[in-house]
Amino acid sequence: MSPSPRLKYKRILLKLSGESLAGDAGTGIAASQLQYFMQEVKMLHEVGVQMAIVIGAGNIFRGLTSYEVNVDRVTADQMGMLGTVINALALHSIFKQNGIKSRVLSAFNVGAIVDPYSPAKAMEAIEAGNVVILGGGTGNPYFTTDTSGVLRAIELKMDVILKGTRVDGVYNADPEKVEDAIKFDELTYMEVVRRGLKVMDTTAITLAMENHLPIIVFNFNVSGNLHKIVFGESIGTKVQG
Repeated sequence: MSPSPRLKYKRILLKLSGESLAGDAGTGIAASQLQYFMQEVKMLHEVGVQMAIVIGAGNIFRGLTSYEVNVDRVTADQMGMLGTVINALALHSIFKQNGIKSRVLSAFNVGAIVDPYSPAKAMEAIEAGNVVILGGGTGNPYFTTDTSGVLRAIELKMDVILKGTRVDGVYNADPEKVEDAIKFDELTYMEVVRRGLKVMDTTAITLAMENHLPIIVFNFNVSGNLHKIVFGESIGTKVQG
């Protein structure tokens, strides 16, 4: 499908947290959330947006909690990477059921279940009209899925990385805890680093800065936001420059 000529962003990487798949339960995968993800992605797929998705695994296992269960950091990160593949397969299944062409690729070898990732393989799949779901993080411990998202967006020549959260942008304090927190409409990469803002980890931000990759942080839980962004509406907080 040819992209709509009205699109501002024709090629995007969508970065989502694993927790967003859990819904109110907080853990696991909620059927209602899978359905919601599918509907939001389908709106973009139908207007010809080329896209890849990187999803976390916080709904299954968070490396930061590994010390509570006496698991070393490397093993914990490996468990998290496996969790992202589980989430990727869940998205692939709901997309397939609803007529959205998609393909799962993993940064590490998981045998006969998922094909291994390579930029060439992902580019070929995207240009063939697939939503490419990228599991396994970077394939290495000590790197977050935010960093993985930025890395893949650069490799795949994306126009922008869209980070879906549960708030409507970046604030100077947690808006869920601080009533008068101030929202930023735009930020530079260095402002994010200097202020210590929780946009992405520092590795992800500096990688985006070095490669001039814009980041938009927005509320994914508001239906239609994703669609509005790709058509150029000012939603959330844009990080660039």
